[in-house]
Amino acid sequence: MKLTVKDTNGNQQGEFDVKFELVEGGRGTQAVHDTVVAYQAAQRMGTACAKTVGEVSGSNKKPWRQKGTGRARAGSHQSPLWVGGGVVFGPRPRDFAKKVNSKTKQLSLRKALTERLKAGDVQVLADLKLGSPKTKGFTAILAKLGVKGTALFVDATVDANVLLASRNIQGIEVTTADNVNTYQVLRPNHLVLTKSAFDKLEARLK
Repeated sequence: MKLTVKDTNGNQQGEFDVKFELVEGGRGTQAVHDTVVAYQAAQRMGTACAKTVGEVSGSNKKPWRQKGTGRARAGSHQSPLWVGGGVVFGPRPRDFAKKVNSKTKQLSLRKALTERLKAGDVQVLADLKLGSPKTKGFTAILAKLGVKGTALFVDATVDANVLLASRNIQGIEVTTADNVNTYQVLRPNHLVLTKSAFDKLEARLK
């Protein structure tokens, strides 16, 4: 597969061949699912917590005598049946992380990138630099590249001006080729990589 290299004005600068092995057919679909589920699970805080009977405040004194009142017997103000009492089987702090091995992660990233390449959602830039950290300059680049909606920009090393100029634009994310993951590749409408970032990504996928 051949990809076109553009500059930030949208002008063609040349072509190159994709070197990593594309994932064909249904292979890798399960790997993508497992990796994305694991990524989303890892984003959960896991800090939800409800107090049990032994943790809520209250006296150990019996609310009223066992017999003779006409009311149902009660032994504790902390009972789950009472307002302000403990919670039965409530949420407790936990770790939602799921283990995914490195080969599965690599296959899922190759599969995700293959599908985006086939769909024509990937653009490759010769370079991505800004002279100043102004949102106006980055917005001009988006317009010239025809990028609308959400987009992920991937560079070998993120330029500080690009990072500052893009962070105020909704739906735009900037990352490096070393850190990009399957979820990030699949989520946006557009995927924009610099040539150096694409080379680094290919090295990860070999």
